[in-house]
Amino acid sequence: MKIHFRKVANADAPVHFHETLDVSGFVKGRKDIVAVAPLSVDLNALPADTDQVNVVGKLTGSVDMLCSRCLTEVKTKLDIPFAETYQWLKQPEPPEDEDEDIIYIKDETVELTPFVEEHFVLHLPDSVLCKADCLGLCHTCGQNLNEGTCSCDNTVIDPRFAALKGLFTKQDD
Repeated sequence: MKIHFRKVANADAPVHFHETLDVSGFVKGRKDIVAVAPLSVDLNALPADTDQVNVVGKLTGSVDMLCSRCLTEVKTKLDIPFAETYQWLKQPEPPEDEDEDIIYIKDETVELTPFVEEHFVLHLPDSVLCKADCLGLCHTCGQNLNEGTCSCDNTVIDPRFAALKGLFTKQDD
């Protein structure tokens, strides 16, 4: 997916990009992601200002992740907005009053794929829940508490009073 600044500036209509991008390599190290579907990229490039191009659109896809509490597989749909402004620099250095919202490009063409991949990675959820009131797993035996209870005693005792725990229990002489 390449943008040519002159081609976009001379076009009568927005230049449209519709492609499918494999992003599975970007989630390879994450243990909470089970599977990732190819990302559907739907973008329009529009001339904005002198030697500037706005690229707007959206990225859609899905990711199968593990619930952060009970480890159940959850399918998460991704609808990622995409909006970037690219400025073609004809001089070797960016201007002194550099705008943070503009991406400065030294060549006449822009490869959009790295920017799309960056948006995908930045919009991945840190964690997901299978449901809002997920009970998670038992800390002792590992039972999924959404499916049923266990017989473990998971009473939390304040560590400051832990020494007093056996004070009032009956002792056999």
